[in-house]
Amino acid sequence: MDFNGAFKVCASGFAAQRAKMDVIISNLANAATTRMPDGGPYKRQIAVFGSEPVDDSFDSVLGDSLRVVKVEGIVEDKNSLKQVYDPGHPDADENGFVTMPDINSIIEMSDMIMANRAYEACVTAFDATKNMALKTLEIGK
Repeated sequence: MDFNGAFKVCASGFAAQRAKMDVIISNLANAATTRMPDGGPYKRQIAVFGSEPVDDSFDSVLGDSLRVVKVEGIVEDKNSLKQVYDPGHPDADENGFVTMPDINSIIEMSDMIMANRAYEACVTAFDATKNMALKTLEIGK
């Protein structure tokens, strides 16, 4: 029996959730950033996931059902800016409004909790697969 496919699926889940967590942390850290090097305020980022088949010999038996997750990319949220009245701010326009990132910390923290739970699920699946592999090795004793 080949456990590599299950380990590949778990590893891809680890990497994807880590990337999602990095994006969430960046969003929270830049929630008040009004100047970026390319001009304008920070725009909220979103991690986009996709899937692809596992390249594994056992996969030929399962067909297309065994798939790994991959990060397709990081995209900007198109509706991630808001106008805040703050005439004393250095980036205020002539009417006293500042264009700020529209980052809701409650949504970001909820996403962080979901990413954490998904990571924990990958850890549990990895641990169960590892234990099955070890029990398989004990059969030969």
